Amino acid sequence: MLLKAVFLSIRPKQWTKNFIVFAGLIFSENLFNQPLFLKTLAAFFLFCLLSGSIYIINDLRDIEGDRLHPEKRKRPIASSELPPLPATIAASTLALVSLSLSFWLSSKFGLVALAYFLLLMAYSFVLKDHVLLDVMVLSFGFLLRAVAGALVIDVRISPWLIVCTLLLAMFLALAKRRHELVVLGDNAGQGRPVLSEYNPLLLDQMIAVVAAAAIIAYSLYSISEATVGRFKTTNLSLTIPFVIYGIFRYLYLVYRKELGGNPSRLLLHDRPLLINILLWIGAVVIIIYFGR
Repeated sequence: MLLKAVFLSIRPKQWTKNFIVFAGLIFSENLFNQPLFLKTLAAFFLFCLLSGSIYIINDLRDIEGDRLHPEKRKRPIASSELPPLPATIAASTLALVSLSLSFWLSSKFGLVALAYFLLLMAYSFVLKDHVLLDVMVLSFGFLLRAVAGALVIDVRISPWLIVCTLLLAMFLALAKRRHELVVLGDNAGQGRPVLSEYNPLLLDQMIAVVAAAAIIAYSLYSISEATVGRFKTTNLSLTIPFVIYGIFRYLYLVYRKELGGNPSRLLLHDRPLLINILLWIGAVVIIIYFGR
């Protein structure tokens, strides 16, 4: 039972976020390079372990607040299924092992993994209580995954990768904050003090800005001279509708279905969104690797 509680605490359903490490592999035209693919796959699993250790530490930090949340109170630590001592041992072991293996895999990758760990530690203990910084830190954590995926196979980091990833991450983070604010209602500030600094109107405006910016940034990337010159095709612009639909579908789920608190769960359970993402990936691969 204890091992099961630890496994649930590292939140395997959240591991879909770590697939962003494959972005560098795909867009550098190395998807079918077996050594680089295996290296990226190893990076993916190391980030799963590292982020799992952070989830445990975060749950230990927020144990009292999580017990006030209708969903988070079911987590192993908040429900007392996983006591603090074994949770601390598990988190320390996972962090130590994953960081050690990260440096063994690649020194550059190890440095980014360490930066990711330290950033999220700062978030868990300090920055999560500061309005706007909490959202920015989560977004930069997502961005570091993408950067790590490029560094582990030693390919150039495109500015477009940074811009598009950061905007998408901010969109998801703001939608998550809005969901928490709506679900907790008048008790929002008790479970997470920083939520009292937000209101739906402010979050709606920021969500609208980053959603529009993400669509524009991806569109500009797909038609830019550098992109056309690199892939020798203008067809990447054909994937823009997938991006637009994906963001609009997510907005629909946030505003009409009052979801958005768990992006990974939406990805796994909302069939139209999942199909759209798979179609986008398929279209990108076909255009980049076979569309010349």
